[in-house]
Amino acid sequence: MISISMQTKINAPAGDVWAIVGDFNALTKFVEAAVESKVDGEGVGAVRTITLPDGAKLKERLEEYDTDAMSLKYSILEGPLPVSNYLSTMEISNTEGGCKLSWSSEFNSEVVPDEDARNAISGIYQMGFDGLAKLFG
Repeated sequence: MISISMQTKINAPAGDVWAIVGDFNALTKFVEAAVESKVDGEGVGAVRTITLPDGAKLKERLEEYDTDAMSLKYSILEGPLPVSNYLSTMEISNTEGGCKLSWSSEFNSEVVPDEDARNAISGIYQMGFDGLAKLFG
């Protein structure tokens, strides 16, 4: 199992950032590679289908959701990423002058070397951090 954990500080109130990150259908607002998102269902168990720039589809399911803790967990059901058994956590916490977003996951590598899978996932997280920095910059 491969583990990744990344954090970024955002110069905005935690509640404002959670309003975006905690919206399971809002990935297109801060992850450049997510060009379209559609959610089927509500709350835990909802499935979002994300369309990528090349038209490929990524399906993810909301596994846990805690508004008070400003955290959610989601899994990848299917898609073009070279991973399996993917489970990710996004959590926001208050910091001085803003908040911190922690984005972590565990998964197995499929088809490609572990380092390539790790780079693919960490690249997506960094893209999300950059997008949030633009939104709240």
